Amino acid sequence: MELAPLIAIQVQVEPPHELGSQPAGERRAIVFSGGTFTGRDGLTGVVAAGGADWQTLRPDGVLDIDAHYALVTEQGEHIEVRSTGVRDASPEVARRIAAGEPVDPSEYYFRTHIRLTTSAPRLEWMNRLIAVSNGRRDRSVVHIDVHEVR
Repeated sequence: MELAPLIAIQVQVEPPHELGSQPAGERRAIVFSGGTFTGRDGLTGVVAAGGADWQTLRPDGVLDIDAHYALVTEQGEHIEVRSTGVRDASPEVARRIAAGEPVDPSEYYFRTHIRLTTSAPRLEWMNRLIAVSNGRRDRSVVHIDVHEVR
């Protein structure tokens, strides 16, 4: 098995909507307000506004990620993105991320499993692959480097 670069996504995010304590942990929703992406073979476009990451901050400090959003290519093709994973950071690093301070991605673990689906004929190959990503969070932008699992 090997990984091949697929897409680099920059998601603009709104401040968290805190939803309170639930049995699994503290719930919050992070709404996506836009963004951009570039990919292999010259693929480019925008992140559609309105997606969200429904997060659970578990009692052990790990953040469960469950994001669902859409990409739109320059040609108007839609790509649905489902991303689930974890972000694990020490309390100090998590505090710095939440404060919007720059944090080197080597200081925390931010990985997701990604499925892409589309009805666009030229991109139908996306419907048949599994992808993984590593991420980095800035104050209002999440950077996601997506890799196809071959």
